[in-house]
Order: sequence, then C-alpha cells, then structure tokens
Amino acid sequence: QVQLVESGGGLVQAGGSLRLSCAASGRTFSTLTMGWFRQAPGEEREFVAGTTRSGGSTLYSDSVKGRFTISRDNAKNTAYLQMNSLKPEDTAVYYCAASRSYLSGRGNLYDDWGQGTQVTVSS
Repeated sequence: QVQLVESGGGLVQAGGSLRLSCAASGRTFSTLTMGWFRQAPGEEREFVAGTTRSGGSTLYSDSVKGRFTISRDNAKNTAYLQMNSLKPEDTAVYYCAASRSYLSGRGNLYDDWGQGTQVTVSS
C-alpha cells in the first residue's frame, strides 16, 4: 500500500497560480503511475492529469490542458501539479492517486488515494 499526502492548496484569485505536491511513501515511487483528480461540491470526481512512471508521458483533461502541468521527482518520491491561469471553475478538492497500472484517466485503475487538498479560486 502507498501513503499519499497532498499539500499546497489554498485560496487564490482568478488568473493566479498554485503548485500542489504529493509526497508518497510505502512503495517504490518510480514503479507507480501518478495522477491528480478533483471533486467539486455536488459533482463527481474527475480526472485532471497523470504521468507515467518515468514522467516521460503525461495526460490531461481538456479542461486543464495548456494551464496545468504534472511532473514528478522520483528521487524525492513526490509528484506535482502546477496550476496556472486558475479559474473559479477549478475550485475543488484535489486528490493525488497512485496506480500500478498504465497511464489512464479512469479512477478505478488507481489503487491508492490521498486525503485531498482544497483549492479555491475567487472571481
């Protein structure tokens, strides 16, 4: 099992930036596909971004493509989500997730989840 702890959320004005971090422990980080998901109040959880074990390939939802960047540092057992040009509709709890499978936006392929960090974007 993998333990995941997110940090970096907060309140930001529209157009601003935030960087989320996800610290992993309990399994060799470099063997894990990593993803970020989010869930807004009253909405279903949605895929935001993902990266392969090496970080060489990434996948984004259309809603964040060009604004968000996922990355990872396998030496630090940490994944990141750089969020730029934030919009009020980006407001949600953001979750980090780890998968032993291939890169995908399907939440049921992710085995371990963090507790989430709140991101609030004011207009």
